Formats: sequence, C-alpha cells, structure tokens
Amino acid sequence: MSRRSGILEFAVLGLLRESPMHGYELRKRLNTSLGVFRAFSYGTLYPCLKTLVANGWLIEEPGNTTEDALAAPLTGRRAKIVYRLTADGKEHFEQLLSQTGPDAYEDETFAARFAFFGQTSRDVRMRVLEGRRSRLEERLEKMRASLARTRERLDDYTLELQRHGMESVEREVRWLNELIESERAGQDLKGPASGAPPRQNTTSGTSGDLPRPGDNPRAGSPDDTAT
Repeated sequence: MSRRSGILEFAVLGLLRESPMHGYELRKRLNTSLGVFRAFSYGTLYPCLKTLVANGWLIEEPGNTTEDALAAPLTGRRAKIVYRLTADGKEHFEQLLSQTGPDAYEDETFAARFAFFGQTSRDVRMRVLEGRRSRLEERLEKMRASLARTRERLDDYTLELQRHGMESVEREVRWLNELIESERAGQDLKGPASGAPPRQNTTSGTSGDLPRPGDNPRAGSPDDTAT
C-alpha cells in the first residue's frame, strides 16, 4: 500500500467514525476538511472504500432517505450506498490513531493526523507534535547550512525564495511550540480552529539573516536589483 493510500484509508475511517456517509458526502468532507485530499477523485475513493469493506472495516447499506428512495426509479440508478464503520473498523482506526512513529511526522501524514486530534489521546498528540517539531527543526538546520554554503552564488530572487521557505518552516515551528505548551498545560483547542492549519504569522523569524532584495552585498547599488 502506498503512503497516500494509507492516509486516505485513515481519513475515511476517521470521518465514518463520526457518522455513516455515502461516497459523495465523503468526498466532499475530504475535500473541504482535509486539504491534502483536494486533488483526488472518485476513481481513488471508491477502490479505497471497496478495500475497507473487504477487510471488514466498513459495511455497505442502502440509502434510507426519501431523496435516495425516489432517485432510483426516476434515474434508473440504484439508491446511494451508505458506508458505516464496523466494530472492527473502529478498533483498527483507534490502533492507527495510537501510532506515533516517524510516518506520523511527514508533511501529508501529519496534516491528516492533526485533523483527527480531537479523537486522539493527549499523550499521543504530544508525541506526534514533538516529533513533527523535531523533524522541522532538522529541516531548518539543513536549510541554513545549505544557504551558508551557496548564498554567494545565488541571485536576489533565489535568495528571496530561500528566505520564504525558511520563514514558512519557522512559522510552523512556532505554531507547534504553542500547541505543545497548550497540551502541557492541559488545554484542548476549542471550536473550528481545532482543525485549522498553522496560523499565518507575518512576523519574520531569524531566517538565517537572509538578505532581502536590494540587500545583496554583491550589488553595487539598490538600482542594481530588480526585485
């Protein structure tokens, strides 16, 4: 199974733990609630659902709404199938929620895991958040080291791109620090923001003292830069 398939199965099980849904509703929730799945299609979702049914983690039920009941004779199509989580599926999802290995810290995986933090125990949340922070701090250190080796060979636009990338990582590290402190204080996030992505902080970080356009020490004057 590919990592992306595994993330999709995790997300589907998590959404169906909240309530049974049919395929269209599932796809809508995956698109709107989990940005990592914005680009996927029904051709990806339905094979995933069939696999989960075959594993005994989901069951298929006929739609029982009035709209579904009228749709079949009018359109010649069968009523929408509703997918419901089984007891085995719930147990499997809880096992997935408890995992805190390195895969939980990757970019796509972390986004999906964070979306279901409301269903995750505090100790697991802490391990995932601290693991993610450690991963990003390592990435930031490598970015700074790379910049120190190459900055004299880069033009202003490339330097600005490097600066932007480093500031993005720094913002997420600050966001993670805030979340970790809240978890340590025993505070849960409340309201819609609990599943929100990292807040955009316009305050720039250290960014390895990257020069901004116009500050290139190789330029003779501000007029030499085009940014």
